[in-house]
Formats: sequence, structure tokens, C-alpha cells
Amino acid sequence: MNKALSVLLLLSLAACGRGPEAPGSGNSGKAFSTDGKTVTVYTTARDSKSRMQATATLSFTAHGLPVEKEVYVFVDPTKSFQTFFGIGGAITDASAETFAKLPGTAQQELLKAYYDPQSGIGYSLARTNIHSCDFSSGSYTYVAEGDKELKTFSVEHDRQFRLPLIKKAIEAAGGKLPLFASPWSPPAWMKDNNNMLQGGKLKPEFYQAWADYYAKFIKAYEQEGVPVWGISLQNEPMATQRWESCIYSAEDERDFLKNNLGPTLKREGLGGKKIIVWDHNRDLLYQRANTLLSDPEAAKYAWGVGFHWYEDWSGGEQMYENVKRVTEKFPGSNIMCTEACNGPFSMKQLNDWKWGERYGRAMINDFNNGSVAWTDWNILLDEVGGPNHVKNFCFAPVHGDTKSGKLIYTSAFYYIGHFSKYIRPGARRITSSSSRSPLLTTAFLNTDGTIAVVVMNQGDKKISYNLWLNGKAAAVTSLPHSIATLVF
Repeated sequence: MNKALSVLLLLSLAACGRGPEAPGSGNSGKAFSTDGKTVTVYTTARDSKSRMQATATLSFTAHGLPVEKEVYVFVDPTKSFQTFFGIGGAITDASAETFAKLPGTAQQELLKAYYDPQSGIGYSLARTNIHSCDFSSGSYTYVAEGDKELKTFSVEHDRQFRLPLIKKAIEAAGGKLPLFASPWSPPAWMKDNNNMLQGGKLKPEFYQAWADYYAKFIKAYEQEGVPVWGISLQNEPMATQRWESCIYSAEDERDFLKNNLGPTLKREGLGGKKIIVWDHNRDLLYQRANTLLSDPEAAKYAWGVGFHWYEDWSGGEQMYENVKRVTEKFPGSNIMCTEACNGPFSMKQLNDWKWGERYGRAMINDFNNGSVAWTDWNILLDEVGGPNHVKNFCFAPVHGDTKSGKLIYTSAFYYIGHFSKYIRPGARRITSSSSRSPLLTTAFLNTDGTIAVVVMNQGDKKISYNLWLNGKAAAVTSLPHSIATLVF
């Protein structure tokens, strides 16, 4: 059996029950009985062959009060928090072009691995770019130069690679895959630097034309048979990049949202589409959210706030507390990770375990601080981390070797899968707590009544711990540098 088929076989063995994709009310305030319940442990561990593999079936026994010298992961289903929306990745031009170069068997394998909730990791969310971004083979837009009235608007470019892949992903996900789209830059002639790259700002005289552009994009994609759940206002609005980029101050973004984008979508019959603001790093997250959501006229158009994880690209401590600050100030709004990836790409580091661990650490912390969803960047890149027209090559959870036609699964794929497969849309986060710092944990109550507890061991030592719930416990062994999902 080849490696690729082994991956899918392990994932199919790890299948578990899942609830419907409608928000659930959770189980807050109600007792959860462990009587007659067994705990199935699914594990991925460094220096082992375990990749989301069922490694243990455990039972709860009476335990009483915790003992000081023992290690615990406590779970309390009587306290619930945010409703989980989904986990997914971006279907970019780069992903679609790489996908098209793979043989049909590898294409079907990838679709099942990502989107099938039984034999794969069950992605339930997707992102895409509005015309070109850095992960495109070149810069392009959907209109002719200077066409302020957008009479030439066409998504013909996307019909070759991107739209076909999005449609296949929707089908593989069972016919429903909420998709949000993000622009990296308006057309060059709409900007004060006359360049899609290198930052620049949208000229005030083109605010309305640019708002109309979003509406035309949504309608064009839906005419192609691709429903659009929502959009983000601007990808990374405070970053001057050597690729497609555009700068908005917080006040610029607020005013464009309430005066142009929000009213335009409503007028065009698209008022039900969700708008995500900020869509940039956690460092300025609170200030940006505060400026936009404190204005009632802007806030009424904003579904929520998106964030990225690049505030410390060097691998230092990420600013998870800023996610919590927004959750505290605006409890009625949604907050979600809209982009994350590792890089820069190096073939020598492709199999480094640290890439998966970075995802696990971030996802646990972001969910515990209030995130309702988490979106990775490219679902697929080629053997050099592209294509990318400015050579900003990065890692993806899966790489397609376009020379051999084979897929390469990185540790990140499995770490993400420990959340996306077992925590299903509509789940409610519940309280979970670890008694030792090497063990990170988060927990969710699914709409079908199952609980999924994710436990990540960051350390170099095996740790034995008790999964403790209301006076009963199951004895668990956590391998070094591992992540496990405990389902019961």
C-alpha cells in the first residue's frame, strides 16, 4: 500500500459521529453523565506511525477529588461559550493550478482527504481571493483599464482552474461549503500609487466603483454555481507588501464599510452576505475592532472580525490575549482566524514537526479566547511552495509534487485535522483545563451529544494524565510531541 492510500485509510478508521451543520444551543447548565460511555483516543505523534489513528479505548471510573501529584485534564460541559462555525483553508489560484497538474487519482485523494467528513478531515469552510493575490501566477483583475462603470467585468480568468476546484470541493464536502472571498488590491488605476503591488490607497473617487466590484464578484460567482457566504473587506489593510496590497486606516475601513460597501450589498440584494473586517494580525486587532464596531452605522454591516497570525513571523509568542480582548468588548460579534501559514518554504524543512505544533498551539489558544472559526491559507501548493508571482513561497498542509504526481502530507495537515474532523459546525465550546503546562487543551460539545477534547503535548516526555469529569476519570497516556482528540 502506498503512503497516500495509507493516509486515507487511517483517516477512515478515525471516523466518528458528527452533528448537523446548524448552530446548536449547547448543554450549558445541564449535567453530563459519563455512565456507559467509552473514550476513543485518536493520536498523531512525532517519532511514531500514528496519524489521527485510534490508539486507545478507555472507560470512566470513579475517581473522587483530584490528587495533587497526579496530572489532570478537567472538562466541565455545564459551562459553554461560543458556537463553532467551521474550519477550512483557502482555494487560491496557486492551489487550483497545482491541483490541475496532478493526475486524477491524486486529485480525488486530495478532495477526500480535506473535505470528506468520514474518510478525510472534514473541512467545513473555504476562502478564496477576489482577482489576483501573491499566490497567483500573475497580477490580473476582472475589468479593463479605467472601466469605472465596470461594464467589462468578467470572471473568465477563474473558469480555467479556480472555479472548477471550488465546485469539486463543495461536492466533496457534501454540497455545502461556506465560502468567503478577500481582495488583496483594487485595480491599479483605482489607487493613488497606480500599482496593484506595494501598498498604496484606494482613491476616494473610486470608493463606490470598488464597492460595486464586490457585488459584481458575488453575483458572477453565484451565476457560475458557486455560492458566496461572505467577504472580507481587505486582506491585510496595514501591510505594504511587494505583492498585491492596499492600505486602509481604521477610519478609512470604517467609513468605506458604512458609506459604500455595506449599503451597496444591501441595495444589490446581497444584504445577507457576511462582511468580515480587519483580516490582519492579532497585534492591532483590538484597536481595529474597537474603531469599527463602536460605530453603530459601521457595526450593523459587520458580521465579525478576522485575524491572521503573522504578528511574530520569527516564531515568538503569538498575541492570543488580543483575541480575548475583542471577545470581551464585543460579545455579540464573531471573531475568526482568516489566514495562517508557515514559511518561508524550504524543502529541507518540509517534514519538520514544528509546523504542525504551531497550528495546534494557535488553534487551541484562539478557540479558548473566543474564535468561532479558523481558516488556513493555501490548501495545496507545489513542490517549491508556489506558484507565486513574487516568489513569496510558503508551506501548505499538503504539497503536490507536480513531477511525480504524488501528494506530500505535512504534520500541519494532521494537527488541523484533530480539530476539523471531530469538532463539527454548531458545536459549543465548553470548559477544559490542564493541570500541567506542557498539556494544552480545548473542548467542544457537538450537536449530536458527543464531546471532543483536544490535548496537545508540547514536551519531550510522555505524560500520564486523568481525563476528569464530575468525579470520574479515564486514564490517558500522552506521547511526547503529540496531539490527541478524545471523543466520548
